[in-house]
Amino acid sequence: MARPAEPPRVIESRDDYLRAVESLAAGEGPVAVDAERASGFRYSQRAYLIQVYRRGSRTALFDPIALDGFGELQEAIGGAEWVLHAASQDLPCLREVGLEPATLFDTELGARLAGLPRVGLAAVVEETLGLHLKKEHSAADWSTRPLPESWLTYAALDVELLVDVRDRIHARLSSAGKLVAAEQEFAAVLAKPSPEPRAEPWRRLSGLHSVRGQRSLAVARELWLARDAAAQASDVAPGRLIPDASIVAAARAMPESKRELASLSSFHGRASRSQLDRWWAAIEVGRTTDDLPALRVREEATLPPPRSWSDRNPEADRRLRAAREALSVLADELEIPLENLLTPEILRRVAWTPPESLTADAIAQALVGWGARPWQIDATALTIASAFVDADQAVDGDVASDS
Repeated sequence: MARPAEPPRVIESRDDYLRAVESLAAGEGPVAVDAERASGFRYSQRAYLIQVYRRGSRTALFDPIALDGFGELQEAIGGAEWVLHAASQDLPCLREVGLEPATLFDTELGARLAGLPRVGLAAVVEETLGLHLKKEHSAADWSTRPLPESWLTYAALDVELLVDVRDRIHARLSSAGKLVAAEQEFAAVLAKPSPEPRAEPWRRLSGLHSVRGQRSLAVARELWLARDAAAQASDVAPGRLIPDASIVAAARAMPESKRELASLSSFHGRASRSQLDRWWAAIEVGRTTDDLPALRVREEATLPPPRSWSDRNPEADRRLRAAREALSVLADELEIPLENLLTPEILRRVAWTPPESLTADAIAQALVGWGARPWQIDATALTIASAFVDADQAVDGDVASDS
């Protein structure tokens, strides 16, 4: 069973913070970084604990709520390689407090490329170090104060073992000839821009597909907007006020009075009755507004789902199926998950709109245009080109036999 090197404690004062920064600056090698949020409990995705470890220094558990800025920490470790597990999850909340790595080693992504069968942190620690790491607090409410000692032990271990894990995965990648590919993937994670806000985020309501009619959709929209405003104001996860299922149930039932809404058993949640006036006001807006939402919205750049390709674009469907089958074989040979060998969306884009010439060079240029990394292009362009040619020749052969 893994245990921290020292009893963990939270750094909350300015003096303790500066001493920890000095210790980390004096350490050597890569810096392991992790952050704990309160997803499912709070509206924000801010960090409520930031853990940092470097060889030659003590593990530092920083309380970003109590501390005023991390400029000194960024200056001390910003130029070192940062080691994170599933970095894309933590980078946004780290950037929010001014912490940004110059270079990155993502142990989760590295484990995928190295061919490890399971890539959760506990599984990777066990596979590479032979240690058992408990993960029972991963979904805890890290906004809790004071933080329980068992949680702090968990948080400290998340970074204290990470540098050793990094070294083991680095060695596996190097021996397998995958280190350059991994470095390109890590750089892509760092360079990936933040997603643009959705025009209509309420359309992501779970179960919305069961709501019929523009008027009912308007009610669902107004309830979502009311819940979101209340959740943001109180910094509570929206689903803890009323779940998506309650919004969908109310939109489907279309109650005609506040009393009817209150009697709806499927409209539940801890704020379903205590904030009944809020929800009824939203329903009234939805029931009377002239701003009715479209029944269906499809972004212009979105491809149709592959299951419909055989009817809408049979040639593209054949290309996609042939290329996916060929790439699956290649992924097994390289011991790299298919989704990491080439992003599925990129393959769909090229299959739907291929270059005029189905040569490896032309496919490579198309892959560049859709954002594939150099190592992915080198590994897949020829295979995709051959699969596309075979798929098109099969169509020509069928036409010739029919004639």
